[in-house]
Amino acid sequence: MRDEAALPGYARELVAAEQYRITNDAVIALLGATGGEPGVIAISGTGSIAYGRNAEGRTARAGGWGYVFGDEGGAFDLVRQALRAALRHEEGWGHSTALREALLEVTGAANVNDVLHRFYTPDYPRARIASYATLVDEAARQGDAIARDILHGAGQALATFVAAVRRQLFHRGERARISYIGGVFRSEILRERFAMLVQLESDAPVHPPAMGPAAGALIEAYRLAGLNIHPSNAPPGV
Repeated sequence: MRDEAALPGYARELVAAEQYRITNDAVIALLGATGGEPGVIAISGTGSIAYGRNAEGRTARAGGWGYVFGDEGGAFDLVRQALRAALRHEEGWGHSTALREALLEVTGAANVNDVLHRFYTPDYPRARIASYATLVDEAARQGDAIARDILHGAGQALATFVAAVRRQLFHRGERARISYIGGVFRSEILRERFAMLVQLESDAPVHPPAMGPAAGALIEAYRLAGLNIHPSNAPPGV
């Protein structure tokens, strides 16, 4: 959205321009990943969201509700599910999982109940908890069935977000570039599950990001200036 009145004064001093656009990071992530083409991106870092834009400029989103009510498939959600699985194991009503020992080791806690209470303290902000998502991938790669199920569920949630956005913006068979970005997609297990489910639903391949969000911001700036220029072939000085 354009809202020049909301632009902080210091930003105007840093960047002198005729037009300003205040937007969210999903927009520039999408444009960078798709190279400015119409499409949909799944973003999964600490949280998660899917965002898309079609050839007419219409946009849609799914997810991104925050770590309390949503963010399925995000890093915080992976750790939340790992902790719940470890608690079930410890209390005797869940299957054995290597996630229990992994969480105890990384936190130095005496038991998983202790981990739970630590996670409620200021010493464990959301970003710190989310950083333990790599433990889920490590356990899954070592053969832990619970960890693998968690990653498969996350991949399915992210694929569902993409499908929801795609249905809002594109007709079946209409070209839409599907991509992804975010640290959670470093997990090969999750990434492969996500790609398989997206392709099953839409018959469209999943592409790794063409470029990063900074290039996406440049593509949007060109578009606002009325220039149809791609960062990869922009002439010097443009």
